[in-house]
Amino acid sequence: MTEYTEEERRIVAYLRESASGGEGYFRAKEVAESLGLTAKQVGARLPTLAEKADEVDIEKWGRSRSTTWKVTLS
Repeated sequence: MTEYTEEERRIVAYLRESASGGEGYFRAKEVAESLGLTAKQVGARLPTLAEKADEVDIEKWGRSRSTTWKVTLS
């Protein structure tokens, strides 16, 4: 089982619950607002979580004003 920091655990849990339909698209700002974190805290952790999360697949999807992340349940 993957070891997470407390913030990473909260982010992964949020993404897993929010992508309950199989997949979802998220921005760090949206996740941060829901979890009481800053967009910078979430945005800095998403690339790391993309590498180590087993429960969800996190993929950098697009960039317009901010990066969008595609999350698919594993």
